[in-house]
Amino acid sequence: MARVVVVGGGFGGLASAVRLAKLGHDVTLVEESATLGGALSEVSADGFSWDAGPTYTLLPAVIRDLFRKSGRPVERELELVPLDLVREHRFEDGTSVRLPGGSRSAQAAAFDELLPSLGEQWVDHVASYADDWDVLRRGYLENPWDPDHLPRELAARLDSRETLFRRLRRTFKDERLRMVAGHPFLAEGHDLRNVPAWAGVTAYVEQRFGTWTVEGGMARIGAALERRLVTRGVTTLTSTAATDLLVRAGRAVAVATSAGELDADVVVCAIDPRRLPALAPYVARSMPAIPPVVVHVGLEGDGPDLPHELVLHGEAMLVVRAGGRAPDGSTALTVHGRGRLSEDILRALARHRIDVRAQVVTRVDRSPRDQVELWGGSPMGVLWQGRATTRQRLGPRTPIAGVYAAGAHATPGAGLPYVGLSAALVAAEIGSA
Repeated sequence: MARVVVVGGGFGGLASAVRLAKLGHDVTLVEESATLGGALSEVSADGFSWDAGPTYTLLPAVIRDLFRKSGRPVERELELVPLDLVREHRFEDGTSVRLPGGSRSAQAAAFDELLPSLGEQWVDHVASYADDWDVLRRGYLENPWDPDHLPRELAARLDSRETLFRRLRRTFKDERLRMVAGHPFLAEGHDLRNVPAWAGVTAYVEQRFGTWTVEGGMARIGAALERRLVTRGVTTLTSTAATDLLVRAGRAVAVATSAGELDADVVVCAIDPRRLPALAPYVARSMPAIPPVVVHVGLEGDGPDLPHELVLHGEAMLVVRAGGRAPDGSTALTVHGRGRLSEDILRALARHRIDVRAQVVTRVDRSPRDQVELWGGSPMGVLWQGRATTRQRLGPRTPIAGVYAAGAHATPGAGLPYVGLSAALVAAEIGSA
C-alpha cells in the first residue's frame, strides 16, 4: 500500500483520489480552497444557483466508469440525462442551426435547413474523424502513452502539421459550418490556427454520443465524489496549499504544504504544474488557456425561451446557458463572453435581441482572473500552440519518479471526459496496492 498525496480537489483530483483509494492505497487529498470541486461546483446568491463550470458532458461512459471503479454505480447517486441538442448556433446574417447530438441523420437534416447540401458536407466532415477517434482512443486517451514510443498511426496524427483552421477552410466554403466546427475550441480560448486538425474529433464524439447533463446540476457530481472520499477513507485537507514537491535522488518523497510536509510514495498533481516549482521547469514552454468572462444572472419572472446552450456568433461571441436553479417565478441564466467585448455583457446580449436587463434581481460576475485565482489555475487547461503542445503537457507520467499528472492541464482539452480519462490513466499507471 503506497502513501499517495493528491494535490488539487477539482474533478481531476477527486477522480484520482477515489480511484486510488479503491485500489487499496492510503490517499490524502490536499486542496488550497475551503471547499472541493473546483469548477465542478456551484455558485449561489439570493436563492439562485448556477453551475460554476460545465453544465453538460460528453462521453457519459467516463462518469459511469469512474463511479463503478470507485464504488457504487452512478445510477444509485445521480441521474444522467441526455440532451436533445448539443447547442444552437445563431449567426450574424440572422440564420441559425440547432445541432442535435447522437444522430448522423438528425445533424444532416439540421444543416440542410440552412441550405440544401450542407447536411451532406457536415456529416462527411464528421465521418472523416472516425479513424482518428479509434486511434486516439486506443493509443492516447484510454491507455497510458509514452511520447518516445508511439504507435505509428498515433504518431502520424500527433506529429501532423495540419491545423484545424486549415482543414476547416479546405472542407467548408460556407463560413457557418466552419464556425460550428471550430466553436468548442474558440469557447476554450484557442486560436484555430494553433489547434491540431485531429482535435476536431470532438465533432465526431458529439454526433456519436450526444451531450448529457445531471438532474439538479453538474455540481452534484462533485458532491457525490466528495461523499465517496469519506466512504473510501481518503484523508482530505482543505484550506491547505501545496507549495512544492520534495525530491531526493530524482524521486518525490513528500509534498510541502502550508500545514507542513506530507510524506509520500506517490504524488498526483491535479493542479496547474506551474504552481509547483519542482514541476514548473518541465512546462515552461506551455501556457494556460484563458477562461471567458462569465456572468451568472438571476431574473425575476420567466426568462427568454432558450435551449440548454445558445451560441451567438459575432465580433464578440456570447454563449448563453440555461438550466440554473431559481426560486419559484424566477429564472437563472449564465452568459459567457469572448472576443471584442467592449461593453457590459448583458448590453451585448441585448444587441442580439435577448434583453433581460430589466429582469435582473441578482448578478455574479467572474472575470478570467477571478476564475484562475478561485480555482488555482485555468479550468480550460493548456493553450494550444501547435502540435508541440501535446508533448509539452505532463501526464499521466512526469519526469520526476513517483509523480503523475491528472486534470485539465494533463489532457488534450478541457471538459469532464478528458479530465476523467486522465485520472483513469493515472490509476492505471500506479496500479493496485
